[in-house]
Amino acid sequence: MLTNVLEVKNLTKNFGKVCAVNNISFSIKEGEILGLLGSNGAGKTTTIQMLLGTLTPSSGDIYFFNKEFNKNREEILKKINFCSSYIRLPWKMTVYENLDVVARLYEVKDRKKRINKLLDVFDIKEFQNKLVSSLSAGQSMRVILAKAFINFPRLILLDEPTSSLDPEIAEKVRTFLKSEQENFKVSMLFTSHNMAEVESMCARVIFLNKGKIIAEDTPVNLAKEIEISRVDLIVDKNIDRVLEICTENRWEVGIDKPHIKVELKEKDIPRLLSVLNEEKVVYSEISIEKPDLEDFFLEMSKRRNEK
Repeated sequence: MLTNVLEVKNLTKNFGKVCAVNNISFSIKEGEILGLLGSNGAGKTTTIQMLLGTLTPSSGDIYFFNKEFNKNREEILKKINFCSSYIRLPWKMTVYENLDVVARLYEVKDRKKRINKLLDVFDIKEFQNKLVSSLSAGQSMRVILAKAFINFPRLILLDEPTSSLDPEIAEKVRTFLKSEQENFKVSMLFTSHNMAEVESMCARVIFLNKGKIIAEDTPVNLAKEIEISRVDLIVDKNIDRVLEICTENRWEVGIDKPHIKVELKEKDIPRLLSVLNEEKVVYSEISIEKPDLEDFFLEMSKRRNEK
C-alpha cells in the first residue's frame, strides 16, 4: 500500500491582515506527482516556502514521512529537495563547484559519481568548468535541476522546472522525472503554467485560489467540469448562414476567414453538424476540441477576477 510522504493539515499563513494561505490540507503518496496550480498570487510559492521551512506557518501542521516537520527538520530536509526557476546559484563558482558544495552539505556518498551522472542526465557536462555567471537561463536551470536531485530525494518540490528550457531539453527533463518516479518511487509536488505538461506529468492536481483549495481531482475529471467544446470549420461559402445558425442557437462564434470557430456544449455538436448539412453548408475541414486542463485553469482564473 502506498503511504503518505507528505501530509499538510489546516496550513495557514498570514502576513498582517492578508491571508496568503488559508487553512489548506492535502497529502502526497509515495511515488505520486501532485500538481499545485493557481494564478499568480494564489499561494503556491508561500505554500512551498512553508514546506521548506523558510517561512513559519501561522497555524497548521506539516508531516514528512509521518514525522512532524518542526520537530525533525534536519532529518527531513536531508530526504527532500527543491527546484525553482527563481533560484540563483553563486555566480563566481563553476557548475561543478556548485554541485560539489551541495553534495558535501548533503553528505552524499561517492559524490563524484553522483555529480557526473547528473551532469550527463541534464546534458551539462560540456560546461561543468564554466562559471555560473556565464550560463544562459536554460543552462542555469539545468544546473539547478541537477542540484535538486543530488541527494537522491524521496520527495522533491518542483516550481516551474521547465519554464526556461527549450522544448528538446524540457522533454528530456520530463522523461528523467518520470523515470525517477517509476524506478525509485520519488514523489513530487509540481507547479507549472504549462497545462499540457501538468496533464502529462500529474496523476492528481489541486487548484489554489486566494490561498484556498477550490478544486482537487485528476486533470481529466477537472477538464470535464468545463462544458464548452470548440468546433473549428473551414467554410468557403455560406459563411453568413453559418453565423445566422449560431446566433439562432446562441452559440458563440468567431470568424477568421475561411476559419469559423464555434463554442458550444459537447451535446450540441451533433445538432450543429446536422443543421449545417440541412442548410447545405460545405466545409473542407473540421476539428473538434474538447475541454482540457488549460480550459479549467482559465475558467478558474476568470472566476477569480470576477470576485
